[in-house]
Amino acid sequence: MGHTNPCVNQSSSNHENVAVVDFNQTCGEQCKAQLDAEFGEGNCTFVPCDVSNGDALRDAFQATVDKFGHLDIVINNAGINNEKNWEKTIQVNLTSLIKGTYLALEHMSKEYGKDGGTIINVSSMAAFLHSPHQPVYTATKHGVIGFTRAMADASSQGDYGVRINVLCPAFVDTPLLHSVEHEDNMGKFVKFKDDFKRSMTKFGVLQPSLIAEGMMRLIRDSSLNGAVMKITCSKGIHFHTYEPMSA
Repeated sequence: MGHTNPCVNQSSSNHENVAVVDFNQTCGEQCKAQLDAEFGEGNCTFVPCDVSNGDALRDAFQATVDKFGHLDIVINNAGINNEKNWEKTIQVNLTSLIKGTYLALEHMSKEYGKDGGTIINVSSMAAFLHSPHQPVYTATKHGVIGFTRAMADASSQGDYGVRINVLCPAFVDTPLLHSVEHEDNMGKFVKFKDDFKRSMTKFGVLQPSLIAEGMMRLIRDSSLNGAVMKITCSKGIHFHTYEPMSA
């Protein structure tokens, strides 16, 4: 099992620091090396962690705060696509994201005497374009949106001082995209892989750089809280709107 990493981003008055948290030791160390080469050593740390282990995740947050002093930005980005072991998919994609959000609030929320901050939870366009190929993955991504929007309301009404938004990319050129062709990942739903491939052809595949651009917009735009950002090949970066409930 390999998670894409939840990134814990720290900043101080003089420079920015980043903690990369990942289950995959090799990928985590490579990411740290790339950041060190571009921005100089000492600004990035790698914390190996299985995010589905609640104690390990708590320790990863604490290790980051111990190293850099405080926490400003958390990106909960860990995700797998495994319909065969669907309970693990829920643990990684939804349960760990909820835990990550609560841990982030412990270190950032004004209710705990902290200075506020920003949380970005990563969902998927699968929450809007469901597929027979990945029912549990789809359910987790629906859950991410619902949880994030509710927590954004809680933050606003509770004066947490923390903005909480959600990012929903379409197909992105990452290793996760290629896992859907294997029976070990998809179980009986692997028979729908051709449907999945047709969707990729129809909607296109995004480059990670555009996702990073959207992420930075959510970080920098202080007016956004509870926003649901979509990123697709056809429309680029845009936001989902919800009709108000009528009485």
